[in-house]
Amino acid sequence: MFIQQKTKKDVAEQKLVERLRKKDQSAWKEFYEFYSGHLTYVCMRYIKGQEDVRDIMQNSLIKIFNSIEMFEYRGAGSLKAWTTRLLINESLKFIRDNSKMMFPINSDDLPDLEDEEEPCLDGIPESEILEYIQDLPDGYRTVFNLYVFEKKSHKEIASLLSIAENSSASQFHRAKKMLMQKIKTYNKLNTNAL
Repeated sequence: MFIQQKTKKDVAEQKLVERLRKKDQSAWKEFYEFYSGHLTYVCMRYIKGQEDVRDIMQNSLIKIFNSIEMFEYRGAGSLKAWTTRLLINESLKFIRDNSKMMFPINSDDLPDLEDEEEPCLDGIPESEILEYIQDLPDGYRTVFNLYVFEKKSHKEIASLLSIAENSSASQFHRAKKMLMQKIKTYNKLNTNAL
């Protein structure tokens, strides 16, 4: 039964790709309705301003439209993966062009936190977590997203951002500490409210 469902999804996505390549307007509308929420969410993890998110989304959709012929279908989910990668590249380009990302090696602005259990994320709305990620400084946020969500190594991140590998690791650990502090505060406030 699962195999049949997967096959149906695979066939439907393949047909959508064929229609997109023919520049079928209804296919592009279907694509937008199906993928725009996911792509916007991914973009918002990297970019703070709503206007900037809209601009990056528009640029990404234009690039997808113009380069769909080059897309190589590799099975169910490959269209989503390809469009997500393209959007992330657009987001990183925007960050490089418009942000003064700071990658300090020494930072006294964060208290040292002992390595302890990860805070519990149960009950924290996804929108709250997204807000915490968006509130991170540009460098921390970018490295955190690439490491956690895109599964890039610190070596790959260093290459993408033209920074030292140890700077990537340092930025990630600082981002994680900041997020842990916010999550612990949220949990404490909500536990006390009960």
